[in-house]
Amino acid sequence: MKSVKDMFDLTGKVAVITGGAGMLGQKHAEAIGEFSGIPVIVDINQERCDEVAEKISQQFGVRSLGVDADITKQENVDALQAKILDEFGQVDILINNAANNPAVGSAGLDGVNGSRLEAFSLENWNQDIAVGLTGSFLCSRTLGATMAKNGGGVILNIASDLALISPDQRLYQQPGLAKKAQTVKPVTYSVVKSGLIGLTRYLATYWVEEGVRCNALSPGGVYIDQQDSFVHHLSQLIPMNRMAHKDEYKAAVVFMVSDASSYMNGSNLVIDGGRTVW
Repeated sequence: MKSVKDMFDLTGKVAVITGGAGMLGQKHAEAIGEFSGIPVIVDINQERCDEVAEKISQQFGVRSLGVDADITKQENVDALQAKILDEFGQVDILINNAANNPAVGSAGLDGVNGSRLEAFSLENWNQDIAVGLTGSFLCSRTLGATMAKNGGGVILNIASDLALISPDQRLYQQPGLAKKAQTVKPVTYSVVKSGLIGLTRYLATYWVEEGVRCNALSPGGVYIDQQDSFVHHLSQLIPMNRMAHKDEYKAAVVFMVSDASSYMNGSNLVIDGGRTVW
């Protein structure tokens, strides 16, 4: 039997993180590196991918790789896998983290052209679904099949508390604007994150005999210098009365992609300070 400490060890495990140059993506990659895994940072900007990969390599003394790829295109995903296998000879972990998500800044929710449902364009719908769902499907189908062929692996889908509850659009309201002029959280965010939980359940049974597990992580809101009124109002909806800090999901990621969660499959781990309890 492995010790509990050894169960968390990721030495030599190759972990692919989509959206890896983003705020949470970097944190997932840092968690992998801290436990001696090999993070592969996948995003659409090669320079940014390289910066994150180099930072993690220097910080944790591990190998790391940055790869630019449009995960909405099968040929890009095929090229991504070929590069990983050529570099490392294996793939052990996939973290489907990439998603289009308008941020809440110091001035409120970033403007999304026609974010309100009545005006939300088919183009925006298709783009968001492509990144968040189609990209996760293509990466899971391609890399998951390789894991199954080679003896097993782990897929982790990054969902959201908004896969379980509706966005509270009151959080994004700006004073002095008519309702039709208010920016809202787009419908696609809820659809994508809910869809990832369905994808999780499907994948959890598909390659289980080949040793591939799949789970989802549903984080709550993360504090990144948002507008004070937003932070205050959202905190009131959370029993712990605060948003998450950027590093508070790292331990959960290590647990979910390591042997520490070896009997966990098809689950959705909700870490939201209790928001979905109320």
